[in-house]
Amino acid sequence: MAKNWAIAIGINQYDYLQPLNYAKRDAQLIQQFLRNEAGFDEVILFSDDSPDFSFQNRAFSSLPIRSNLRYVLLNLPQRLNMGAGDNFWFFFSGHGMRHAERDYLMPLDGNPADIEETAIPINFVTERLRCCGADNVVLILDACRNEGKKTGEGIGEQTAEQARQKGVISIFSCSPQEYSYEIEALQQGAFTTALLEGLGIRGQCATVERLNQYLNFRVPEIVRHHKNTRQTPYIIAEPVNKSHLILVPRYATLADIATLKNDAYRAKDEGNLDLAEQLWIRVLAAASGQDTDAIEAIKRIERLRWEPQQPVSPPPKPSADNSTKGASTVEKNPLKTFQFEVVTVDATAKITNRSNRQAKYFVEDLGNGVTLEMVQIAGGTFMMGSLETEAQRYSDESPQHEVKVPGFFMGKYQITQAQYQAIMGTNPANFKGEKRPVEQVNWDDAVDFCKKLSQKTGRTYRLPSEAEWEYACRAGTTTPFYFGETITTDLVNYDGNYPYGSVPKGEYRDQTTYVGKFPPNSFGLYDMHGNVWEWCQDVYNDNYQSAPKDSSVWLTGKYNNKKLLRGGSWHFSAGFCRCANRDYTADANRFDDVGFRVVGVA
Repeated sequence: MAKNWAIAIGINQYDYLQPLNYAKRDAQLIQQFLRNEAGFDEVILFSDDSPDFSFQNRAFSSLPIRSNLRYVLLNLPQRLNMGAGDNFWFFFSGHGMRHAERDYLMPLDGNPADIEETAIPINFVTERLRCCGADNVVLILDACRNEGKKTGEGIGEQTAEQARQKGVISIFSCSPQEYSYEIEALQQGAFTTALLEGLGIRGQCATVERLNQYLNFRVPEIVRHHKNTRQTPYIIAEPVNKSHLILVPRYATLADIATLKNDAYRAKDEGNLDLAEQLWIRVLAAASGQDTDAIEAIKRIERLRWEPQQPVSPPPKPSADNSTKGASTVEKNPLKTFQFEVVTVDATAKITNRSNRQAKYFVEDLGNGVTLEMVQIAGGTFMMGSLETEAQRYSDESPQHEVKVPGFFMGKYQITQAQYQAIMGTNPANFKGEKRPVEQVNWDDAVDFCKKLSQKTGRTYRLPSEAEWEYACRAGTTTPFYFGETITTDLVNYDGNYPYGSVPKGEYRDQTTYVGKFPPNSFGLYDMHGNVWEWCQDVYNDNYQSAPKDSSVWLTGKYNNKKLLRGGSWHFSAGFCRCANRDYTADANRFDDVGFRVVGVA
């Protein structure tokens, strides 16, 4: 019978840090879920006023001060005598800090002026958790609040690397550069709300993989609704078979068990008998001990341990493809014509049509061999927003309404690092490459670029209005994407772990790609889906009531410091790349998946 233990920590009242409102309740709800619904043997709660607990006839204080937490972590795990098929979870809701390139959890008595002596390094936590012997160790951190500040680097990067090295499944409430929000209306943290939904009856996310998908959609939805900003959770589960592990057996499907079996067979074929045995034990636990394949496989593994094993060669590494596709030859004369191919796919991502198109463009010379290609966009009318039947839509995409758009010119590509360097004299991008889009530019940076570009060329350049952007993206289509009903990572740079519709998973590049790598839309514009988000001029409004009908910029609203982002990015799921999807952030923020492109007057 599998052993299931957990520690849940939630701290509201700190000695030296500002208080939190719902961290304690988050931990209490996790404790209740693991005990009552997940069937854990014991869940030890540390909070501001939780009762003491006993272990092996000894009493322990549950006050979450540093000495108590360290004592339990030093003594409890190795005494549990866990093994293959057992589970140990660690949940922390409270303040986290980064100091001297290390990630720390702040106990109740943690002092930001003396972090090394009063805080707890997260790598210490992971090392102690591994001592319990369980092959399934889960670390859940709602601790990226960074002392209540929305800026600066939070915890996550060092911890993520430790998770990869130690094989600990690590679930983070937000990315290191983001804030983890508490929601007053819910009396909980946004992340814990989604986590409990996903693990419970609403989400029924039996596996790490399915939980990751649920959190990726649900947390941003909750935060967007209540706080009008974004929060991006993520999970580190390596090696890949960790993603297939079953967290909540009661919701496991036959397909989940079959995937674990395939991983077990593969591990055995590769000569990794320890891993194969662990996976078969997992299969047996998920099947309530009644799977004959698992029983026989475990017996065979025990026999094989006495036989010599042949070394297995690793598979060859895939070659990188950094080629640039679809880019036309730069012409010096204005309003030249370029040819390109447009691709259309059906709901299964099968290519149903390829057609040759052409568009007119002119070229700006930015100096030192750097050019800017501007494509002519004919005026017209279109329906802006999405229908209620469109999958993964948000309410701020309503009501769908007709907009009349005068003609204009738009950059064929997102502004590249070479172009930004030529105009601004700097290159702030994280992912370096002259032909990659510039990123880590805030809204003011993009506006300043347009101003200096106008001064240099004598033409008027600006950011697109939101309506101009969607009109240009759709290029006459009415489907979720200009490719059709869905996209793949052969067509768009997005996080392929989270596809749209029924298409299989694709590649997650974890970085930008060269502009022009993927097929354009019917206007001849590249990367209108994915790669980097693109700034628009408009402020954010949470619906289209009273939106301009003439494609002009919407400059008024209750979120005047929130500016529109369009198009999705390498870091986001396919659904965020839809033509109608709207995102936003504070105009001062800089992210390595946010860039822009420019428009000019026709």
